[in-house]
Amino acid sequence: MGASFMQTILMPIQGELPRLLGASPSATAWVITVTLLSSAISVPISGKLGDMYGKRAVALVLLGVLFLGSLVCALAPGLGTMILGRALQGLGMGIIPLGISLLGDVVDTRRLGTAIALVSATLGVGAAIGLPVSAVVVQNADWHVLFLVAAALALINFVLVYLVVPDGGVSQRGRIDVVGVIGLTVGLSGILLAVSQGNVWGWNSAGVLGCLIGGLIVLVAWAGHELRIDDPLVDLRVSVRRTVLTTNLASVAMGFALFASSVAFPQLLQLPGVVGGLGLDLLSASLVLVPAGLAMLVMSPIAGRVGRTAGPRPLLIAGAMVITAAYLVCLFMPLQVWTIVVANIVIGAGVGLGYAAMPALIMGAVPKNEIGSANGVNTLMRSFGTTAASVVAGAIIAASAGDDIVASFSLIFILGLVAATVCTVIGFFIPRTHVQSRG
Repeated sequence: MGASFMQTILMPIQGELPRLLGASPSATAWVITVTLLSSAISVPISGKLGDMYGKRAVALVLLGVLFLGSLVCALAPGLGTMILGRALQGLGMGIIPLGISLLGDVVDTRRLGTAIALVSATLGVGAAIGLPVSAVVVQNADWHVLFLVAAALALINFVLVYLVVPDGGVSQRGRIDVVGVIGLTVGLSGILLAVSQGNVWGWNSAGVLGCLIGGLIVLVAWAGHELRIDDPLVDLRVSVRRTVLTTNLASVAMGFALFASSVAFPQLLQLPGVVGGLGLDLLSASLVLVPAGLAMLVMSPIAGRVGRTAGPRPLLIAGAMVITAAYLVCLFMPLQVWTIVVANIVIGAGVGLGYAAMPALIMGAVPKNEIGSANGVNTLMRSFGTTAASVVAGAIIAASAGDDIVASFSLIFILGLVAATVCTVIGFFIPRTHVQSRG
């Protein structure tokens, strides 16, 4: 929940960053981009380190890094220091797959599905709480206070993990694949830079094409290296297993379906009525979106019960179908405040089901000594889907003007509907697996 809160705290003031930091919009965009890059690098590497050195120990290190990054941001005098702090915060995001993987070591298998659903739901709760809290702070205090709140949460989490969470033990030993770490870092950075900066640099620019092609070439070389060594950073032979591969593909689609609404709804709520918006202020718009996060939390015991009786596969399919229904509401009903509340709650419920299912599917399909690494890759796939949705939705909104703004939101909802439908279809190709069957 703390990690999710950290991700959302800048959303209310993203448009104000050039003025607050005294820099150009293209420069301040790095405050968001660097967190994306560092978190994408951190999640698969953190999972592997957790398998090697103990998930609790690595989790404590990551929470320490998250605290340090938040403190650096809170004290940042300018853009450069802020970018450094946000990079450190992004590295701390590896705590998410690591925490879910740790459940497999310390929770009774009869309760594992519910535990996974509950922890997954806190991602939505953190975002739901983060938006109004950020809005209140921005309206009543210096914006740096946001990062003091994030630092306090990270410190509280560090103490609680140290005092309460048991050590799940070490799944495997070995050396760190330094070449694999470098290759994955360079390859992912290239692709994510191209995706995140396409709207700024231009999709046909040399920078975007160079980053995209270069990143793909590096990742191909990295994959060859990983297949050749005995102790790879990411075991690609495990990643291409049918259950793991299809779950990861479904994760990209569900991540896109989730974030399409997360980009569209806040802007639709705050746009003036004369251009088709609903004219709410920042705090009111944030409060409208809170129930979706709570819906994820409410769905967690239901998801756990369904997962125990039917397995995680039907859970994922049901979640994707629920999100599909929500986007149909967005497309065929007039969008007022109450319809957005209902649609967002339904999307939250669907995401709650899907996000509970995906880690369970991964944990039921990989060896125990690969759980951390495999969950890290799955989290990366979800993040890639949300990043793609953010870029696509942002480009659609930026390209619209005047009366076309309503049509642009409809197009975003259509893309969300397509992504949710694709996730549903992929779900039927996932082999039947139950989380208790993990070997």
